[in-house]
Amino acid sequence: MKFNLQVALPILERTPHVLSCMLRNLPDCWTQQNEGGDSWTAYDVIGHYIHGEKTDWIPRLKIILGDRDKHFIPFDRFAQFKDSKGKSMDELLEEFASLRRKNIEELITIAPDEEALEKTGIHPQFGNVSLRQLLAAWVVHDLTHINQISRVMAKQYDQEVGPWKAYMGILNK
Repeated sequence: MKFNLQVALPILERTPHVLSCMLRNLPDCWTQQNEGGDSWTAYDVIGHYIHGEKTDWIPRLKIILGDRDKHFIPFDRFAQFKDSKGKSMDELLEEFASLRRKNIEELITIAPDEEALEKTGIHPQFGNVSLRQLLAAWVVHDLTHINQISRVMAKQYDQEVGPWKAYMGILNK
């Protein structure tokens, strides 16, 4: 499917609500556990969403549409480990929802047309990327991390489901 802002907006608008319904008021055993090693917890992912709202999507959109240097500032994929420290899950969910509302309002105000969607910026790793690609990536980024949170949570019962594990695709990836 070709990127269309009107089709993408419902996903971007609903993500904070989906995550709030999924995570609010859960015991830490659901939100503070990972898949082992240095994988992320649900708590870490929400912090990552927040950092993206502050430093990635709209700031990069403005770089693309601006008249100055088109180089993106590198994104710190691990900033949440210092920025979220000491905050509760509910605080993070509220902060994410607030930042997302603000960013959606800004995106709607800017309302990039087809010509604007073809403008490009320079990603530090990928080189030239279009606004269309950036905005499509924002939507897929949301869905990727919703999937990640679901997978991490499901893994907490990896052994507990017994023989049903054979039918639980989320546990067999």
